[in-house]
Amino acid sequence: MINEVFITGGTGYIGSRLVSVLMKKNFPVSALVRNSSEEKLPEKVNVVFGNALDASTFADKIPPSKIFIHMIGVAHPGPRKKQQFIDVDLKSIQQSVTAAKDKGIEHFIYISVAPSDIMKDYSDVRMQGEKLIYESFSRATFIRPFYVLGPAHYWPLLLTPLFKILSLSKSGREKAKRLGLVWIGQMVNALVWAVENPAHGIRILEVKDIKKFPKKY
Repeated sequence: MINEVFITGGTGYIGSRLVSVLMKKNFPVSALVRNSSEEKLPEKVNVVFGNALDASTFADKIPPSKIFIHMIGVAHPGPRKKQQFIDVDLKSIQQSVTAAKDKGIEHFIYISVAPSDIMKDYSDVRMQGEKLIYESFSRATFIRPFYVLGPAHYWPLLLTPLFKILSLSKSGREKAKRLGLVWIGQMVNALVWAVENPAHGIRILEVKDIKKFPKKY
């Protein structure tokens, strides 16, 4: 049975690609968007207008979906964006959890991040997001990339030599695996797999798991 999917962040870097793939697979998709952003979505997507930072603007518009995917976040996360992480990333997941409660959601999918001291503020906010979901939904998938490579997001390839150096020691090897780089296609395919294979409890996909998916979507 094909379940309906409700998405926040469906016009973003990962979201726009995910929506297109889900539509090709004939999933009924509803996407939360701001006014004037609907043209970024495929024609057959059910457009839900609202503010991702205010649950009252879209909670009563969520159709009887079985799967909720949250992908709202600050573009190009960086060490100097702590307040933006709080104002956007944390606020949006708080509002999504509030809006999705008691809506019959059977599987909540959340793009989190690999825990790291390198981006501690960002990591802390995403861990808070995971906690909120864990406390409200019995079935969820947390996908934890460190950095997603793709169009206009290639600069971390410069870190490749660093990962190789880290891999020379056992502790460094584990850290390199946890903070490895993944491709946009791998993320999209991981998300599609999560949609097609709902978790039976709380499931976490780490970098090593994401890398098992194809780079092309």
